Amino acid sequence: MNPKSLAAAALLTLGALTLTACQSGTAATGGAAATAAAAPSSASVQPTSSAQTLSSVSSTSRGGAPGGGTSGATSGSTSTGSTQAAGTQSGSGSDAYAYKHPCSAQQLSVQASRRSGSSSQWVITVRNTRTTSCGLSYYPLVSLDNSKAADGSQAVTPLVPSGLGGPPAYVLDAGSTAYAVIDLDPSGATTGTVPGIDELNVLPDGDHMPNADTLNFPLGSKANVLKPKLGLYENNVGDAVSSMEQADTQP
Repeated sequence: MNPKSLAAAALLTLGALTLTACQSGTAATGGAAATAAAAPSSASVQPTSSAQTLSSVSSTSRGGAPGGGTSGATSGSTSTGSTQAAGTQSGSGSDAYAYKHPCSAQQLSVQASRRSGSSSQWVITVRNTRTTSCGLSYYPLVSLDNSKAADGSQAVTPLVPSGLGGPPAYVLDAGSTAYAVIDLDPSGATTGTVPGIDELNVLPDGDHMPNADTLNFPLGSKANVLKPKLGLYENNVGDAVSSMEQADTQP
């Protein structure tokens, strides 16, 4: 091969090498560009991911995280507790509660004393010493008897008001007192009275209490008893007297 041919071949080879290098550079540049283009795309996804995480944390905080969740649970529990406490306080002092909870002898203080200004009337006082209300029968179960008569053969039962109806019990609120008045001798008679009567027997609730809870109060040996009358429980002595005056039937 002559020198010109060799030179031409060498030139062609050099051109091919140059072209290859350029293509490689272009490819490299393209790859870098592609990488650069991809980078912003990846960066744009990242905030979205962060936003989702923040949203998730906020939601957990409101519902179950120690911050919002605990506060909400505590508030709910406190509210429920207050409601229950208020309900218990209101319920134990309500009429409905008393209707379902008859008074027990242990929660009552019972007394009987002669009414001031009257020789034949006695006032029976029944006080609720507990912190909850309770229910009494409309009037106490009362009899007048001779303390020495064990069989009760001489017992006299007073008249009570007729036509009763309404609530199932007389409500005795916590700390309150009910009054019932009995007149041993409404007519004021001094003759024809029942002899030997010297004791007033009182069972505060004749509907629910056993006879064993009956209390005995001495009247004295000179008590005159004739057609006695007993009134309903009232919250004051004046009304109890008025109720007694309406007594017209045997219990």
